[in-house]
Amino acid sequence: MVPIMEIAIRLCIGICLIRVVQCQGLGGSPPTYSRTLETDLRTELFTTGSYSELQRPNERTNVAVSMTILTVNDLDIKNQVMSVSGYLSLEWTDSRLSWSNTSATSQDYSNIRFLFSTESYVWRPAIIIENSVDDISVISDKNIPMRIASGGRITWNPAGIYLVACSSDITYYPLDEQTCSVKVSTWGYTSNEIYLNFDANPIDMTFYSENGEWLLVDAKGEKSKEQARGGQTFSSLTFSITLQRRPMFHALNTIVPVILMAFLIPMVYKLPVDSGEKIGYSLTVLLAYAVYLSLISDNIPSTSVTVCYLTVFLLIVLALSVISVAFVILVIATYHHGDRVVSARLARIGHFMAVATCDGGCSCCCKKKQHNDTVIPFQEETNKLPPKVGISQIGLDESETESTKEMTFQDFSKLLDKFLFLVYMLIVLLTSMTFALLGLYHYTTL
Repeated sequence: MVPIMEIAIRLCIGICLIRVVQCQGLGGSPPTYSRTLETDLRTELFTTGSYSELQRPNERTNVAVSMTILTVNDLDIKNQVMSVSGYLSLEWTDSRLSWSNTSATSQDYSNIRFLFSTESYVWRPAIIIENSVDDISVISDKNIPMRIASGGRITWNPAGIYLVACSSDITYYPLDEQTCSVKVSTWGYTSNEIYLNFDANPIDMTFYSENGEWLLVDAKGEKSKEQARGGQTFSSLTFSITLQRRPMFHALNTIVPVILMAFLIPMVYKLPVDSGEKIGYSLTVLLAYAVYLSLISDNIPSTSVTVCYLTVFLLIVLALSVISVAFVILVIATYHHGDRVVSARLARIGHFMAVATCDGGCSCCCKKKQHNDTVIPFQEETNKLPPKVGISQIGLDESETESTKEMTFQDFSKLLDKFLFLVYMLIVLLTSMTFALLGLYHYTTL
């Protein structure tokens, strides 16, 4: 009985010894993950080894860079800056932090897939945002962990809000499209020591949130020319972001009101002179356009590189409004000459304006036909007119006009009102259509 018990005890002791050997990594399978095992790995990599966070992994370290855009906060073309939220993804290999080769470590750590550390203990490349207008310093954040794979591959994702400078093209404002860039460059390390290249996916839009004013139409990475500073070249990458302004707000609040207000200018010539409102009306329209011009000028950058078509349109309409005030004064002054007869030169001008505006109906366009054609009888038409010749009789030629009543200054002022209304309406219509079609064509071809 005793030998049987002794054999059982020895068998149990043997099984326990085999398990202990397996747990210590001396058997066929590696030890399972535990905090103690990870602590031993960290001690072996960072303490007992010769690792230094101030020393780069290799003579030339290749760093793969990509950018994840979270949202475009704002694009201020007045100050020519863009604010974008996102984070950079930096990847490089540090063979000193590899534990996949069991022969290089004291025991098998293959069940530990990743380690996490910070820049306080791990070397990281010195990267700056070259065109930043907020803070030009090396990207650093001790609170963001670095993911270290068993092969020594390190991934670091420093996040931030990047306020960068960008040139603005205001030609088609507010139907414009702007392209801004985020330039990433090395600092301190030359291109022979740190070389930047793009990851397989340079721009990640997975987590992008739409902006209410700007529509992101394109984002891409471009290898930029190496920057030279102090006789040394530094590796650099550029992330280009193309934004298109959403037109609905500006169409309803800027473009449509400006075009509609332009058609108020010719309406001053429809007001009768006796109303006494001509000057006040024309000055009101002039001041309204001056206010719009100042508001738009406050929203676009003070640059002479490109010219805003909307500003040109406002200047043209503003000039028409200023000239209109002068014409209104001329009309009022002419009207108050009363029933005095105009000179022969003014009568010819009045005849031209009557024909141009077809005043008095189709009879104003009647003329004697040349080359033995039948002469249109004016005498019968004249007998049907009132004793005093009105504006409708200006269609007669000079010889017949002189034989009847003469044109007065009041008649001339009324003709001038009709002629100026027609001219201004055509100018405003053609100008508005030209600029509107130009902007629509540009917007549809973006």
